[in-house]
Amino acid sequence: MRVGSDLHLELAGPGSRRATLIRALRDAVRDGRLTPGTRLPPYRSLAADLGLARNTVADAYAELVAEGWLTARQGSGTRVAARATPVGPARVTTRTPTRTAPPAHNLRQGQPDAASFPRAAWLAAARRALNAAPTDAFGPGDPQGRVELRRALAEYLTRARGVRTDPGRIVICAGVGHALRLLFDGGVLRGPLAVESYGLGFHRSVLDAASVRTVPLTLDEHGARTGELADLSGIRGVLLTPAHQFPTGGPLHPERRAAAVDWARSRGGVILEDDYDGEFRYDREPVGALQGLDPDRVVHLGSVSKSLSPALRLGWLVLPEHLVGPVLAAKGEREAWTSVLDQLTLTDFIDGGHYDRHIRRMRQRYRSRRDQLVAALAEHAPHITATGIAAGLHAVLRLPPGTERSTTMAAAKQGLALDGLAEFRHPAATMPTEDGLVVGYATAPDHAYRAAVEALCRALPPP
Repeated sequence: MRVGSDLHLELAGPGSRRATLIRALRDAVRDGRLTPGTRLPPYRSLAADLGLARNTVADAYAELVAEGWLTARQGSGTRVAARATPVGPARVTTRTPTRTAPPAHNLRQGQPDAASFPRAAWLAAARRALNAAPTDAFGPGDPQGRVELRRALAEYLTRARGVRTDPGRIVICAGVGHALRLLFDGGVLRGPLAVESYGLGFHRSVLDAASVRTVPLTLDEHGARTGELADLSGIRGVLLTPAHQFPTGGPLHPERRAAAVDWARSRGGVILEDDYDGEFRYDREPVGALQGLDPDRVVHLGSVSKSLSPALRLGWLVLPEHLVGPVLAAKGEREAWTSVLDQLTLTDFIDGGHYDRHIRRMRQRYRSRRDQLVAALAEHAPHITATGIAAGLHAVLRLPPGTERSTTMAAAKQGLALDGLAEFRHPAATMPTEDGLVVGYATAPDHAYRAAVEALCRALPPP
């Protein structure tokens, strides 16, 4: 305990004030709140805190020193005595839950390379942001988000993703999951909602928690068959991952993009666009955001979870103008989710060009990771192919029918953590089941990636 630290004591029970203080100090030692070697507050300070006379505290300390509970040395103050065995009855201990050993290799999807977080550049941006922060940044946060960040995002999303917006249409949030909660828990939108037959599990969990019924759309190599929307009665919204369908890996075909927008216009509906890893395309320039086709019918959802780190908890909604007010009403009068200082740091990071440089660097790294995976398959398992476009942070490996479960079990024996394709299938999907593995090539650190791919190849079924 530091000198001057607070000490909470309950002075209750029969007896004098001196007796109750001695009893409270003994109890604090017995239950471990005062550990051996802990320095007690000076008796004058403790007396003032507890409303006791100084002599009462001094006498209590002296009594406990005489009993061996405390020690007192000149210049060292009064401390809890060191003891080889616990004083008083032994405390009941609870059994520590058994923890399974972590996998030797992590090839799960959805996580960026944590070791590649740009610590030095982010720290420098944080210092600049803190030094330049206006006084009002240290007050209650604006639920719409700092205007500086909304301006930076409007410029970046327009330039890099083809989004059509202005700062007034952007609301800062803690990520795409938070965005969906605001839209549906907050009553801004209502179900039922059309979704893709294979998709992110957390999408469904958030929607299930909000009692939103979801209706799956069939998928093929061109993405969701959005023409099916016209045959769905009562549906006023659809959730899509058009830049890079998760997890199957294809972009939404231009004709299907147009069909989705036409449907939304004719039904007065809304399209929710999760721009899942939209910046990471390796064989050509990334496909622009669907929102650019009709800003009044598309809600564009994005975050830095894949580009920087999920630890930052920073995301955004780019909204049709008529939804800004309802979303802010759902969010509340004060920002309760995202740090204002993190918002200002991200602003500096974007404005200074550091975000663009980081994205370019990670494109090269993830492309190399994907190329290594494809080359290893060609050498060791040519009957297994990585499907989908060269993009994102994962690849889907198509497996022979009926082999997915046995392959994931074989992978576990190799110390591999990865997911089967079935994990992402909507429970009401009617399209034919396909066997596959969803392999995240971004998660493993550089030094361990080659060994992870080799272990994966050993787990794959023979031809």
